Amino acid sequence: MKILVTGGAGFIGSAVIRHIIRNTNDEVVNLDKLTYAGNLESLAEAAESHRYAFEQVDICNRSEVDRVLAQHQPDAIMHLAAESHVDRSIDGPAAFIETNMVGTYTLLEAARQYWQTMDAEQRENFHFHHISTDEVYGDLPHPSDTPDAEEFLFTESTVYAPSSPYSASKAGSDHLVRAWQRTYGLPVLITNCSNNYGPYHFPEKLVPLIILNALDGKSLPVYGNGDQIRDWLYVEDHARALHTVLTAGKPGETYNIGGHNEKQNIEVVLTICDILQEMRPQEKRYRDLITTVTDRPGHDRRYAIDASKIEKELGWTPEETFESGIRKTVQWYLDNLEWCQRVQDGTYQRERLGQTS
Repeated sequence: MKILVTGGAGFIGSAVIRHIIRNTNDEVVNLDKLTYAGNLESLAEAAESHRYAFEQVDICNRSEVDRVLAQHQPDAIMHLAAESHVDRSIDGPAAFIETNMVGTYTLLEAARQYWQTMDAEQRENFHFHHISTDEVYGDLPHPSDTPDAEEFLFTESTVYAPSSPYSASKAGSDHLVRAWQRTYGLPVLITNCSNNYGPYHFPEKLVPLIILNALDGKSLPVYGNGDQIRDWLYVEDHARALHTVLTAGKPGETYNIGGHNEKQNIEVVLTICDILQEMRPQEKRYRDLITTVTDRPGHDRRYAIDASKIEKELGWTPEETFESGIRKTVQWYLDNLEWCQRVQDGTYQRERLGQTS
């Protein structure tokens, strides 16, 4: 199978491509605009394969998307290209609407036209897989407010209630994908995942930010009191799940993907500090660098995924626990500090984003 992956130079997209090249016989065409968070170094391994091709294209550029589809003739599309950082969406929501909604619309229309040119067998086997987030569901009851909070989980039928410009733009793109399936019959799949972490993560996100700030002796900012709960999913587990959905999922269905690892943000930060203290000990404890900062506007307090559907129907479960995954992640950053410096140069110096006036 030949798979077109949009956003393949990003964090999750590059993990998907590495997984496909390492573990399958599929071919990959990587379509990526190469924004600040896209980096081809994440794909050095894949680039050596004859089964990999790269196209630097903006998904909002219809003529170029049409060209790529006509030239490469993919059997399926995995759509991961997106603006994804909540704090950046607070500072500049326009880019999120443009990429996540207009871009998804453009890609859907190009895919629909391309799909209609196929013969009956090709049309039957073609899939458009849209990769989304659990943030579209809003937030869940928190244990500090509701004794039975743990009974509440996001399912595939949870009503959408996005809180940020980012999650609203992703919710909008999910609705577009479902509409193209119902109205035009385009065979689509949707997945909504929990918080990813792992190698090659751009340092604006919590885990790499804490690791790199700690190593530099900088403060480790924790929003509010740090009790926000997320379900943490190792990115390579997610990549494996996505390929499983593409190849075995039922068109028209949604699958939630979670790591079964609910942790408060402060727990995540403390765990990273303790692993760093073990791996790179210093006299002043990393924990002493933790500082609380004003919370993010509209910050969701708890996310938690019910991933029973993908387990029962497709047989996928995560291989990494949070403890094993976070240890691998910290070690990767210690081994790849030069990569971290290169991806930040001229784009981002780990400054605070997402504050309203």
